[in-house]
Amino acid sequence: MTTYGFFLFSVHFLNLADGFPRSLRLSCRLSACRGLVSALRDGKPNAVVQVAVLDVREQSLLAFSCTEIVQGTRDPLFLTGVTFPPDCPVFEEMVVKLSVYDVKDKSSETVRLVTPPTAFFPHYFNSFLPFSSHALLCPLLSQISLLFCVCRSSDDLATVGTVVVSRLKMGEIEDGEADHITADVKGQKCTLVCESLDGTTNDKDNGPLMNAVFKNSVYKVYRFQTVDSKWMLVREQMAECTLSFSIPKQLISLYIEEDSSRIQELRDLGELSPHWDNLRREVITRYDQVIRNYRETLVTVDLSYFPTGPLFKPSCSKAQKSLEFIPINLHTQRMRVTCPRQTDAFYDVITVGAPAAHFHGFKSGGLQRLLSRYENEKKSTAYQCIYYGPEQTAKAREVLSSVAQLQPLITSLSDRLLQAAQQHSAEGLRDGLKALADKTEQFVHALKDELVKGALLALHTARPGYVSRNERSPSGNHKDPIPHHKEYDEEEWDRVWANVAKSLNSVIAMVDKLQEQDNNKQDSVPEQALADVITSHNPAGDWREQLSPLLASLRESVVEVAGRAQRSMTFVLLQEAVCSIPQGLSLQQRRDVVFSQALAALACGFVMRLYAGLEDKGFLRQLHLVGVVAQFESLLSTYSEEIGMLEDMETGISDLSRVTFRITEAKSDEPGDLQPIVSGRRDHYTVEVPLPRQAFEALPEEIQEGKPLQVYPVLFNVGINEQQTIAERFGDISLQERINQRNFDSKKTFFFSGLPCFQMQTDIKELLETLGQNVVTKKRKNVEILWLAGTICRRLNGIRFTSCKSAKDRTSMSVTLEQCALLRDEHQLNKDYFIRALDCMRSRLTQGDGAQWDDPEAGSVANHKPASRHFYPIALLLVSSHLLVVWLILSLVFLLAKYQ
Repeated sequence: MTTYGFFLFSVHFLNLADGFPRSLRLSCRLSACRGLVSALRDGKPNAVVQVAVLDVREQSLLAFSCTEIVQGTRDPLFLTGVTFPPDCPVFEEMVVKLSVYDVKDKSSETVRLVTPPTAFFPHYFNSFLPFSSHALLCPLLSQISLLFCVCRSSDDLATVGTVVVSRLKMGEIEDGEADHITADVKGQKCTLVCESLDGTTNDKDNGPLMNAVFKNSVYKVYRFQTVDSKWMLVREQMAECTLSFSIPKQLISLYIEEDSSRIQELRDLGELSPHWDNLRREVITRYDQVIRNYRETLVTVDLSYFPTGPLFKPSCSKAQKSLEFIPINLHTQRMRVTCPRQTDAFYDVITVGAPAAHFHGFKSGGLQRLLSRYENEKKSTAYQCIYYGPEQTAKAREVLSSVAQLQPLITSLSDRLLQAAQQHSAEGLRDGLKALADKTEQFVHALKDELVKGALLALHTARPGYVSRNERSPSGNHKDPIPHHKEYDEEEWDRVWANVAKSLNSVIAMVDKLQEQDNNKQDSVPEQALADVITSHNPAGDWREQLSPLLASLRESVVEVAGRAQRSMTFVLLQEAVCSIPQGLSLQQRRDVVFSQALAALACGFVMRLYAGLEDKGFLRQLHLVGVVAQFESLLSTYSEEIGMLEDMETGISDLSRVTFRITEAKSDEPGDLQPIVSGRRDHYTVEVPLPRQAFEALPEEIQEGKPLQVYPVLFNVGINEQQTIAERFGDISLQERINQRNFDSKKTFFFSGLPCFQMQTDIKELLETLGQNVVTKKRKNVEILWLAGTICRRLNGIRFTSCKSAKDRTSMSVTLEQCALLRDEHQLNKDYFIRALDCMRSRLTQGDGAQWDDPEAGSVANHKPASRHFYPIALLLVSSHLLVVWLILSLVFLLAKYQ
């Protein structure tokens, strides 16, 4: 079993004559700091410890992690720990180096080395650094639980302190010991706790199932004090996701397949008049160009994907054409909290850049505005084609999808019914007939639409013979787009369509007759001779021979109806393509890009939520009965180009309502067989999530049978940056207000149509009412909307997403603030530790940036420095009103001078 180690450090700067602090004699898990030596006049340095790993064999130094900066004290103790995940290159010859720094300027994070690096020798190193083997780890940990290392001055003449490292397993603080723990915030005193992921609870976060999809994890561990002077252990785990690339790659392949089939469908329309044939050729040419572009993109994405490298697209590549389908900075974030006498709790959030087409730009707005303008322009260009509205074209795609899905099902069910007849199985006949009748009725119902009938008539008028006899002016009346022709038999479609129902009725009547005859013979023959009678008087071939011609007639009727329906609906889509060339296909490409980014994020969130809830029967029951909410929190402003991003994001999130999920049994436990698979067309996609056999067999029966699992996407947006301040004072925020109101209605509908257990929770009702009040309230930067929406989402067992332009600064500020608020509200975080907790979580130093400091021995560290990802320094979210007014005036003066 793979084991992880988490270490929390305290630095003792004291003279040897002073001896060890008395508190150390009480428990090896307690420590204090005294007498930090500083070169500054005030004698109160800003201390930080850098942890590096030295590989003696490779002669390389890896800057592994840093503590947070503790300011203005001679007794620094740290709340941030250090983690050693299994992918760390650890060997017995390696040593750990601890370097103590004094931060001169925290804002610029310039530092000086207080003491030379302190290295643990290999035998000490082995005592606390975990091995891959669990058997080796336990004896070593039982021997040494507290390590001391003396720090000396740069000239090696004086002792300036001691570094103390203690190790404590998760939850090892006993209640009796915890009662003696006190906190002195001014003196920065706290316990030294370390985490060891030996328990089964933590193994779930890093087991084979999680590691198959979530890679390159980054860990951070902290300890914070609660209001009752107890200590909680908090661990953050951020990971990349393989779905960042795999989902877009599958979607691009599906786009290519769908557009290729569309070209073939256009060719299968048969002969058309010269006018329509030229338009068809033009549309096919456009589709060919789109397919070539998508194939080139697919090749580029394959070349850009390295299984051993980063699995996300950085923000610097957001406008790169070859990676436009890949989401920006897609990461998973999990915070696990362990408190004395409480069950472990975890909180998940997916961070991702706003799904938007950055390569296409936002000068003309985003998808929401472009699609609205596009529909108006289509009507003005409808002189050369028949105009169909967006509802009709959507219906045409739905009919095509239904025909493509149901026709092969009817054929396979017919064969199944014949097999049951050959086996003389009454039960098989009954079950097979029920399934066949159900799918055939769905097929008939899908085609029972006036659009199909009218499109057949329109296709008839586009044939060469019709046009030659009835030449029409291109400036004809467009209010009645379907021309009527007396030579066309309008009742022919009704007859062909009705033949399907008649053929099905004949099959049903024959099956009933056969079953009735079989029952009568069984009643009239003694039981002991029943088998002989069946063999002699009812040969197995009789039933098959009687059913075979009827089923053949049914299949022929279905094929004829399906062919006519496909041609008519393809003609409808031809009109849409003709009316929209070239803008329509360009918009479709933009929509494909945005949807690809959104679906990758949704699939990542669904998989993470599913893995976390595999043992939660309530969640699994909710999943197959009502589905799950996917709430996207957006921090985009309604100013400048971010308006276009928000319009793209709104359309992309709305398109996710066409996605369903299915859980399947994986072929094996190999990581490649546990990757989600996407199937379908643009009007509907299904994401199959494979699970290992043991996990799959523990699911409810409905999920095992392949029931589609619904996801309800909602989006709430509140801009928080300085551009939003300008928009609220001088611009327009109606887009944000409309989005929040519409999605509040969607979330409210899900709540009242969901499980009774939700509606019995009065606190959720109160939260919904408060959210509704905040949505309609005119208040600047009303972040209460986001907090309430996020709380409701967690109460509804939903999936949480947080986004801004690039999922960096604003996203990290929101996530860390939410995490600290959860610690305060759900786990009683001491109010005096709230700001320190924020500083720890937002500190960039803890991710290894200390490698850039003035350390003569850190020559090769920069090449191995781990990425900081979205842990960034504290940003100024609030600006005083006077400074803001001055800044606005100067900005306006600058703009006027620039454009004059």
